[in-house]
Amino acid sequence: MFTGLIEEVGCVLWIRMSDRGTQLQLTAPKLAAAVAVGDSVAVNGCCLTVSAHRGDQLTFDLLEETLDRTNLKGLRRDSPVNLERALIAGAPMGGHFVQGHIDCSAKAISFERTGEDYRLEVDLPKDFAHYAAYKGSVAINGISLTIAELLAKSFAVWIIPHTKRHTNIDKVEVGALVNVEFDILAKYVERMLARHTPDD
Repeated sequence: MFTGLIEEVGCVLWIRMSDRGTQLQLTAPKLAAAVAVGDSVAVNGCCLTVSAHRGDQLTFDLLEETLDRTNLKGLRRDSPVNLERALIAGAPMGGHFVQGHIDCSAKAISFERTGEDYRLEVDLPKDFAHYAAYKGSVAINGISLTIAELLAKSFAVWIIPHTKRHTNIDKVEVGALVNVEFDILAKYVERMLARHTPDD
């Protein structure tokens, strides 16, 4: 479990196929000192397990499901990635409950400055539209954000300057894929309602 508060922006060294499958290696000078092999780290919001650790370098194994569902498949050398360690019991809860289970990757439709803040509009895939709620929580590339506008085929969030400076949202371009995880509460409500819906 995570909070959606990014601790560090890491830098990708490589992502490649090997006899062990697909692996991702990145540098995280701040975070690496505080994690060990076997620990969970959210990379662009996707919960991954540290499989190797050397100095400030962290290595992760990637499943095919992870590559199919997230924007990690598009990473290249020097790509910036948002990083967050798993939530520790008793730690401050400043964002919202983020599982690290990406629902989908979606295209950024627009990213514009308005006054001191920034408006990011993201495509809303039909299969996931029912999870989005006005003023509801959403994680984009692992960042805890609030849905400020809910449109017919998209949603928008507002980004404050601090978030833009200290996450990789600063590098998002129109047309780029961002990882989206909708609020877990919506999924539980959907599941509970399904149990009490009469069969047709």
